[in-house]
Amino acid sequence: QVQLVESGGGLVQPGGSLTLSCAASGRTNRNYVMGWFRQTPGKEREFVACISWNNGITYYADSVKGRFTISRDNAKNTVYLQMNNLKPEDTAVYYCAARPSYLISIKAGEYDSWGQGTQVTVSP
Repeated sequence: QVQLVESGGGLVQPGGSLTLSCAASGRTNRNYVMGWFRQTPGKEREFVACISWNNGITYYADSVKGRFTISRDNAKNTVYLQMNNLKPEDTAVYYCAARPSYLISIKAGEYDSWGQGTQVTVSP
């Protein structure tokens, strides 16, 4: 498995920006898909975005398309989620996850490594 540590969450006003980071360690290699999910109390974990570590292919949930950007830094084994024009409905705990495959997926159950989560709160 891969060990994942998220950082960068916090409190931001509507319309503001935040960048989340996910540092990966352990059995890292390039045949992974890295994903970001989010969860609010009482709801299931929701797909946000993912990126293929090997070829950089990305995929986004419709709710964040055009506002969020996922990227990777191979040298640092780190994945980022740049979040712009944040809305109150983006408030959630954000989780980084790793899937041992080159095929992208939006299903949480197909990721086998998870970070501890970082809180993002969008409020005036």
